[in-house]
Amino acid sequence: MSTPAHGVMLPRDLPAARVVEFARSAERLGFDELWVVEDLQFRGGIAQAGVVLAATERIRVGIGILPAAVRNVAFAAMEIATLAQLFPGRVDAGIGHGMPGFLKQVGAWPERPLAYLQSYVTALRGLLRGETVHSDGPVVLGGLELDPSALPEVVPDLLLGVRGPRSLAASGRVADGTILAEPTTPEYARAALDRIAAADRAHRLVAYNVAVVADDDATALAAVRAGLEWIGEPDWAPHIEPLDFAGEFAALRASCGSRHEFVERMPDAWVARLALAGTAETVRARTDELFAAGVTSSVMIPTGADALQALQSLSCALPTR
Repeated sequence: MSTPAHGVMLPRDLPAARVVEFARSAERLGFDELWVVEDLQFRGGIAQAGVVLAATERIRVGIGILPAAVRNVAFAAMEIATLAQLFPGRVDAGIGHGMPGFLKQVGAWPERPLAYLQSYVTALRGLLRGETVHSDGPVVLGGLELDPSALPEVVPDLLLGVRGPRSLAASGRVADGTILAEPTTPEYARAALDRIAAADRAHRLVAYNVAVVADDDATALAAVRAGLEWIGEPDWAPHIEPLDFAGEFAALRASCGSRHEFVERMPDAWVARLALAGTAETVRARTDELFAAGVTSSVMIPTGADALQALQSLSCALPTR
């Protein structure tokens, strides 16, 4: 995919009756990609992907991400291969560690998370390609291959949804791309690519960002704040470290008694750099900065009570084609 892509995320808590409408609207409005998420206690990623693929005709659908340790790799290969067979060239599969707290809660956090993830993705790619896969660990497969009738003509890209330096380096070795969670700034994208270091082959970089498009920048910045309240927590440190206000950011979070207080006290200048928020022209310019930094897919996360209305507004920032 040499041309930068504009994507949007299907909200994880969107009422079920509106999922198909959202997907079809995203396609009609001109988005290139629709990304679905799999968070514990919400909806399954593979099921969502199947529904929106069947309901649309053109839009590419990414699953971002499937936690590796919760799904046997052979059965994951069967599911992903089925989607890729039925909808050739329209499926991307994101794989990651998952949130440690969630996986520990269900007893699925592996003893060696990075080794497990690398082993999982290597085995998964081999199965999707029709290879006989032997793996002694951490993922164990005893000479397994998919039946020829189940193999897709177009093997979907496998992307790692990771953020730590060692995991980013692993993505450069074993994956077709990397998914960066929100917030993704140009500085974070460049820092991630330096660690990915996949110079010998093409490597996609998918960037998530909370987004609001409004008639003026001030209105958009005020509306997008609620989507940033988590980014002061320790797991998000890699996103902030490359920024010139990282020290002030950490000090502000330490001085606040809650995430809500933190996000309310955050300066507008920081919000403008940590989200895609503003007029259509402002958001287009910020997106172009991401592409210039090496991002290949910019994925906007709708913010607001009415997801379909937010989707309509976000589409105003798409390039004219």
